[in-house]
Amino acid sequence: MRVDIHVVDGTYELFRAYYGAPPATAPEGREVGATRGLARSLLSLIRNESATHVAVAFDHVIESFRNELFGGYKTGAGIDPDLWEQFGLAEQMTHALGLVVWPMVEFEADDALATAASRFSELENVSQVCICSPDKDLTQCVVGKRIICVDRRQKKIIDEEAVREKFGVSPASIPDWLALVGDSADGIPGIPRWGAASSAKLLTEYGHIEKIPDDPAHWTVKVRGAASLAKSLQIWRDEVHLYKQLATLRTDVPLEESVADLEWQGARRAELRALCEELGDKALLARVPRWRD
Repeated sequence: MRVDIHVVDGTYELFRAYYGAPPATAPEGREVGATRGLARSLLSLIRNESATHVAVAFDHVIESFRNELFGGYKTGAGIDPDLWEQFGLAEQMTHALGLVVWPMVEFEADDALATAASRFSELENVSQVCICSPDKDLTQCVVGKRIICVDRRQKKIIDEEAVREKFGVSPASIPDWLALVGDSADGIPGIPRWGAASSAKLLTEYGHIEKIPDDPAHWTVKVRGAASLAKSLQIWRDEVHLYKQLATLRTDVPLEESVADLEWQGARRAELRALCEELGDKALLARVPRWRD
């Protein structure tokens, strides 16, 4: 029997819950609303969105190997302490719900999702891999309708056609596009003069930054301000290659789980009961459709 795989951006889900769900405090007084919201979101994925094989990736720490490559890359600075303190708690909750947890330290959660999508999509018993995240970085993983991104909040499916429609380039060119245009969420500045439209037009023609001719006279598409774009690319050539490296997701994260390991067998009763009591959220137990013990 062929199955669908759902790999979830747990860090995004936690942030979404923190800023979207009502605040709540545990009996001892700490803020736990984001963790409670995350738990309901993950249970909804199973109960209402028919997910059967699920893994959730978290940024166990915000910094990764990319911070060693570029000092301006995103850090944990500025994260609300009430949210930061729930990072570990969110992983505990996900495990108690009976889901596979991938806590990333050297790599980022996005790298784990990219690795899983690449690996599982090649298996004959997998019909589709759904990356549950609206993060534009992850659109580079999309392949036709076999690997898709799902924006659960807006209930949107992002397949290869949708990537081309939104960014003007194929999924394979997304790291190049981000390197040129920049990505403020990750601290990638991009390079001067290169906007979304000019980047998309040239990447549609050439695919990757390395294949764009240095001399604009050799460009086979007409782009406004070609001379200044070419000069900027020449000046910033080393930086843009670094930015592309930062934007390119890794597909070699050492994930041990098989497809069978991702099948949801139910929540861990004793573990979840104890955690719900700690969080002051016994109502969550009634939402669990199955227990594994």
